[in-house]
Amino acid sequence: MTEQRYFLELAYDGTNYHGWQVQPNAVSVQEKLNQALSTLLRQPIDTLGCGRTDTGVHAKQFYAHFDIPPQPLKGGEEVSNQNSAFRGLGGRSLAGLNALLPYDIAAIRFIAVKEDAHARFDATRRSYEYHVHFQKDPFKTKYSWLLRDKPDVALMNEGARIIMEYTDFSCFSKSNTQVFTNNCKVTRAEWVENADGSLVFHISADRFLRNMVRAIVGTLMLVGKKEIEPEQIRQIIESKNRSNAGTSVPACGLYLTEVVYPYI
Repeated sequence: MTEQRYFLELAYDGTNYHGWQVQPNAVSVQEKLNQALSTLLRQPIDTLGCGRTDTGVHAKQFYAHFDIPPQPLKGGEEVSNQNSAFRGLGGRSLAGLNALLPYDIAAIRFIAVKEDAHARFDATRRSYEYHVHFQKDPFKTKYSWLLRDKPDVALMNEGARIIMEYTDFSCFSKSNTQVFTNNCKVTRAEWVENADGSLVFHISADRFLRNMVRAIVGTLMLVGKKEIEPEQIRQIIESKNRSNAGTSVPACGLYLTEVVYPYI
């Protein structure tokens, strides 16, 4: 082994970023993380994320991986639990990284992993939440979608259960996306009402297509507003046509909340 691979767990407020992935002429979370890690470790670092969040989308849990070459140990330094030839990235490294990162990106932990571990391809489940509120609140403006009228939650959950019967979600995918398959296994799709009357849509799957969650929420909102019947969800999905589904809801209410790996 010539390098040690690490996973880094993160959380971030996506308001000020054009999504996770590095982009020309736009500030991204990945760009800020690469810069901070490169400064901390005194060498160029390129991270690879567990997925891509769009502009304005938040992450309560996100993983990225990167590799570093072996470094000589100094007295009192941590040792990696994978290979004693490597200087471990522990608490002091984490504190140093957080000092370099902007206030809206937090590094949570380093995890030494095997050299073939992959932040994107090894994830077995991802979960998202979409938040909706109905009373003007300045503290929710960037973190939840404000609606005037409350939709019918029971009808939306009826539609959500239908979604779980399918695997091909071409109708909810952003156009011209280059992926090998539009199939996803959805294991949870449910609206939950909070004590203050706000709503949260919970959805979990083995993978997600670009813009999929926001398109699903927009389509279920049509059901909740009684513009379409829950059973019409079947026709929309079976059409495999994005134009038949609802519009994408605003990014501010969307959070990546969990990414699961078999070895973490």
